[in-house]
Amino acid sequence: MTIVRTRPLLALALSALLAVTGCGSGGGSSAGDPVKLLVFGAPEELGAYRTLIDAYQRARSGERVQLIEASDRKDLLARLATSVAGGAPPDLFLMNYRFYGQFAAKGVVEPLDERIAASSVLDPADYYPVAMEAFRWGGAQLCLPQNVSSLAVYYNRTLFTRYGVPEPQAGWTWNDLVATATLMTRDDRGLVIKGTEAEGAARLPAVHGLGVEPSIIRLAPLVWSNGGEIVDDPERPTRLTLDSPAAREVLRNLVDLRQAYGVVPSDAEVEAEDDESRFLNGRLGMLMTSRRATTNFRTITGFEWDVAPLPVYQQPVGVLHSDAYCLTRGSRNKDAAWRFMEYAMDEEGQRIIAATGRTVPSHIQVSRSQAFLDPDQPPRNSQVFLDAIPTVRALPTVSTWPEIEDLSYGILENAMHRGDKLDDVIRELDVKSRPMFARGEHG
Repeated sequence: MTIVRTRPLLALALSALLAVTGCGSGGGSSAGDPVKLLVFGAPEELGAYRTLIDAYQRARSGERVQLIEASDRKDLLARLATSVAGGAPPDLFLMNYRFYGQFAAKGVVEPLDERIAASSVLDPADYYPVAMEAFRWGGAQLCLPQNVSSLAVYYNRTLFTRYGVPEPQAGWTWNDLVATATLMTRDDRGLVIKGTEAEGAARLPAVHGLGVEPSIIRLAPLVWSNGGEIVDDPERPTRLTLDSPAAREVLRNLVDLRQAYGVVPSDAEVEAEDDESRFLNGRLGMLMTSRRATTNFRTITGFEWDVAPLPVYQQPVGVLHSDAYCLTRGSRNKDAAWRFMEYAMDEEGQRIIAATGRTVPSHIQVSRSQAFLDPDQPPRNSQVFLDAIPTVRALPTVSTWPEIEDLSYGILENAMHRGDKLDDVIRELDVKSRPMFARGEHG
């Protein structure tokens, strides 16, 4: 199947909308107005935020918070842009550091340094620095990170036991991952399927060994682990650097998962059932994703599952996944919004959201507590996420990074499923992304 991807016009719309935005002090709120919090997520994730809000409202009589639910990340970005342009933004929004730069560059986000300094509740030293630093822009702390997740490999322990395949262990290599994924790719009789359909495999997989999306955020930690870089300058990037030998090797290996080994689902199979659903349904041996999948996977009753660290090339390296509470400059309810933010970021709030499985808490003490490491709740090996934190690196926060991610996803997806020539893939990524880097603003 030929995959056609066109870059969404969202970034252009955001730019036009935000350019006409008035970002004043926000004034005062009407008595009793609830704090409006804009988020997106799967139903289980949204349930985690409702749990947090319910606890806050019980603990703080008279305080109210209204959850505004976007359907996905693009919907959240569009809703935020249009509400800001219309002069009625949410008071707070929860956003990944990779996407907030476009709003920070337009002055949509309220700096928090003065509020933090005056707070008797929050101490920046209590939080992991890598997450705090990801939300600094122009020398100011713009948002407060609720989590400090990293990429991990979720795996179906029940299937591993059934097929007699050793479970992944810390320090395993990319070659170990490929070998394991090959042994976990089985037909409906439980027999190993080697090779792709194009190489003459007569049987279609009932279980695929691995699910991994062909994206920059999946590629980056593997390139870093191999001693390479994905951009020329992490602080002020001007181009992708996937043409280096280290990056080319990783990109080739990613494409080979489908083209040479057939261990990941085809494009048609992914369109019919995404990787997370396939894992939930017991038809995927391993899935490379972040902590946010945990709330959904805790609904699984038919099999046991756990997490393992990323495979290693030369040294262990993780990629930061972090979402933060951001206060809009145009909010008319800033003091009440800040009170909720303090509660959500303090130990009590972080324990509540961690207990739902949604986060690796950014609060250091909470991350090491039973709220996160509870052995009675899967995954049993949550320590994997904490062990990765010292190795975690952040992706660039240039304002046009969302466009670059969207562009690269379509090109990398075509490479994985169509087998496009590596030189052509790298050239297309470079040529098409350079203008996006050139338009980008930096914190």
